[in-house]
Order: sequence, then C-alpha cells, then structure tokens
Amino acid sequence: MNKKALFIIPPERFNEDELFQPKAALEQAGVNVTIASTTTGEITGDFQGKDTAEVIFSDVSAADYDVVAVIGGSGTNDYLWDNMELQQYLKQAHQDRVLVSGICAGAVTVARTGLLADREATCYPLDIQIDQLKANHVTYIAKHVVVHDDIITADGPDGAAQFGASLVQALD
Repeated sequence: MNKKALFIIPPERFNEDELFQPKAALEQAGVNVTIASTTTGEITGDFQGKDTAEVIFSDVSAADYDVVAVIGGSGTNDYLWDNMELQQYLKQAHQDRVLVSGICAGAVTVARTGLLADREATCYPLDIQIDQLKANHVTYIAKHVVVHDDIITADGPDGAAQFGASLVQALD
C-alpha cells in the first residue's frame, strides 16, 4: 500500500487498545505507522503497556502522512486537549488533505480544532467528553466509529478494532 500514518499519543497514559489495535490493522494492510508525542522515548500507557514515541509531532510535517490519528487515554485530556500547537497541526493536516482522526479523548482533541463544527462525531460515552463535543458545536452520535471523507472519530477501546478497519478502508 505504501501509505503512512502518524499516531499522536500523550507523553504518558495513552490507552493501549486504542493505540495497538488500529496500529496492528494498519500495519497488516502495509501502512507504515509512526508514533509521535510531545516528547520522544518510551511512554507508558494507562495499563502499564509501553510503546516508543519516535518523533515529536511538531518536528514532522503532517503532509508527509496519509492519516494523522490522535489516540486517547487519560493522558490525552491532560496533555493534548489544550495543546494549541497540536490543534494548529491538525488544522494544517486537514488543509493539506490529510485524513484527520481521533479515538476517545483523541476525538475530543479533533473536535476542539473546530474542524467538526456542525457535523457528527463520536467519543467515549462519558459526559465530560460528550460535553466537549457539544461545546464545539459537534453532534454526538453513540456509535463505535463515525466516518466522514476527511475526518474519522471513534469511541474508545470497544471501537478500536473498527477504528483501525475504518482507517485501512479510508486509505485504500
């Protein structure tokens, strides 16, 4: 397939299912997945799973990738929701016609860019996340994955496999 994906995770406490399941789906389809964060090195997830952030997201151009995905986890709320540099990065990616996506708290990160205003999306079914979608003029839909041509959102661990499959399908 020769496509490339950039997965952005928080510098600590990412959700393992939300990272590993879509990553595996893309890699099985021949997509090269790069893990990025606000720091590099080994990062520990919510359940002590580990992965390595190879790059700092702002050091690479989103235009070099076919999809940019913001991964959830408890660290995403703390480190990525209010990261203005990340919001600009996602807006630029969208402008460059890169598929922008987010799962769980990552979907909220995408919603906070304004790119989903007056559109439907999903996130983890917690009031704090649903309220964030509504505050950004996004219609919350209780589904595992909501697919638009340019943006894909997913609800969390239960939708992680479907999120991966949707990304593969979108890149096909």
